[in-house]
Amino acid sequence: MKAEYDFSKAKRNPYAKKLKKQITIRIEEPTIEYFKGMAAEMDVPYQTLINLYLRDCAQSERKLSIKWK
Repeated sequence: MKAEYDFSKAKRNPYAKKLKKQITIRIEEPTIEYFKGMAAEMDVPYQTLINLYLRDCAQSERKLSIKWK
């Protein structure tokens, strides 16, 4: 191992903007259980499944229709 490394010609990671960001979000327990069940069937982590679903909604610009009583 070198005592020092020269990073003067290093390039920034081009994928850094695409990395995931950790956030805190409040989700109802039945919703979490729904995604956990579906994730178990598909053999993927439930947080990954939620991320994939939200990404699909964002990419297709899906709008939520809410009617308050």
